[in-house]
Amino acid sequence: MAVVDKGALVNSIIGYPTNMEFFSTPELLEIGGHPFVTANYKPHREEGLDYYQRVARAEGLTLRLYERVTGLSGEQGRYRVQTERGELTARFVVVATGFYDVPVMLNVPGENLPHVSHYYKEPYQHAGQRVLVVGAKNSAAKAALALTRAGAHATLVVRGAQLSESVKYWIRPDLLNRIAEGRIAAHYQSTVQAIRPGEVDLLTPDGPLTVAADYVYALTGYHPDYSLLQALGISTQPDAACTPTYHPDTFETNRPGVYLAGTVCGGLNTSRWFIENGRHHARVIAEHLAAQA
Repeated sequence: MAVVDKGALVNSIIGYPTNMEFFSTPELLEIGGHPFVTANYKPHREEGLDYYQRVARAEGLTLRLYERVTGLSGEQGRYRVQTERGELTARFVVVATGFYDVPVMLNVPGENLPHVSHYYKEPYQHAGQRVLVVGAKNSAAKAALALTRAGAHATLVVRGAQLSESVKYWIRPDLLNRIAEGRIAAHYQSTVQAIRPGEVDLLTPDGPLTVAADYVYALTGYHPDYSLLQALGISTQPDAACTPTYHPDTFETNRPGVYLAGTVCGGLNTSRWFIENGRHHARVIAEHLAAQA
């Protein structure tokens, strides 16, 4: 068995914010019967990175990292996985790519400027800066709070009339209190129209507004890499979530011998599955493969 990843081992977790706390408890993140030992009730990003690389080493997994998959030919039992570096043969293929590597774009002028990012890492480099955060869910809420506490002047831009109800119960009141006391500026029912060095144009309920911004975090969500799914021959359903095609009892896709696991199964509905669900998906797939042996 080989694990192929276009980036580092557990590349999505590499991209998470520094010291990010998982919403899941350790036992829900354990795999392969390897205990996830931590002094915290909920482990942090760095502990997860250490845990998963130790599991990979203990299991002796074949790792092909920084190797992008480009296509899949053949059929069940005789698949050939094409990558940027060559080809692998496989009887079965499991696609567990998540969704974190493809951001939802604002599609506005200036989005590709160097002071705009779709990934928040840590707040310290922004002390004393004016930082605009776009988004209404957990990532945006946590970033706005951390930036404020690190000495930045944060402005939050929310497309809806309020913060998302999905923001965790211990984060939402904290953010709302910081907005109420004026430490964080917030513009609801507002959208970004253009980004320029030092400022951002918004469209608000009161009309156009230009706000100062030294840096912009567009934390508007992410979605699966549909171009990769298409290259692998995996179709999508004609629903609002563009859900990849798979059997709910086996997680086998429309292509026999090719399976989906993890959050990629939700398509655009990225909150349908969580990181711990991948363990269940893997167990179901393993049982289905064993039944075919």
